[in-house]
Amino acid sequence: MAPRRWIPALLLALATALLAGCSTTRLVDGQVQSFSTLAAMPAPATYRIERLPSQQTPAFDAIAALAEQSLARVGLQRDDAAPRLLVQLGVQVDSVPRNDPFLSYGPYGPGPWGFGGWYGRGWGMHGTWGFYTPTPLYRRAVSIMLRDATNQAVVYETSAVHEDVWVSDPAVYGVLFDAALSGFPKPPQGPRQVRLPLAPPKP
Repeated sequence: MAPRRWIPALLLALATALLAGCSTTRLVDGQVQSFSTLAAMPAPATYRIERLPSQQTPAFDAIAALAEQSLARVGLQRDDAAPRLLVQLGVQVDSVPRNDPFLSYGPYGPGPWGFGGWYGRGWGMHGTWGFYTPTPLYRRAVSIMLRDATNQAVVYETSAVHEDVWVSDPAVYGVLFDAALSGFPKPPQGPRQVRLPLAPPKP
């Protein structure tokens, strides 16, 4: 019986570690791609967000607010009356099935998946699943396109994608906007990984 005496202590240590992990800051890995023709910060550094027809809803206001905060952090200021840049935003969420050899599907196998596009079109899935279906990954993606207001030329294009099994924290979009704008106005060209913290929700 003596070897079992350490089990309660081990369980207590594991519980303490789990509680500590829940209170720490979570890191979000964003797969970023940026392309820029800007040689310096635009002058004046002002912009106006141009919403697509699918974005003309109150539900998109929270997304736009997160993007505005990220744009402000890189030195851009919203000015709808006299913008130097025109901003177009994109947001996407869908799910990705995980391939796990230790888990099995139902008797009919996995069903087909259908994914929507950017914000406004949504996503869906269907099919017959067994009791041991692996947890899907949820992909969140944001994109930002900046155009010169004087000639409509695209001067900045960037996107950030993040995949994980967490589904309930909309603040991740703000982190992805920050990741997408990292290095503005002259970011590294092409794909790169950007890791930024996501602060835990306030109690």
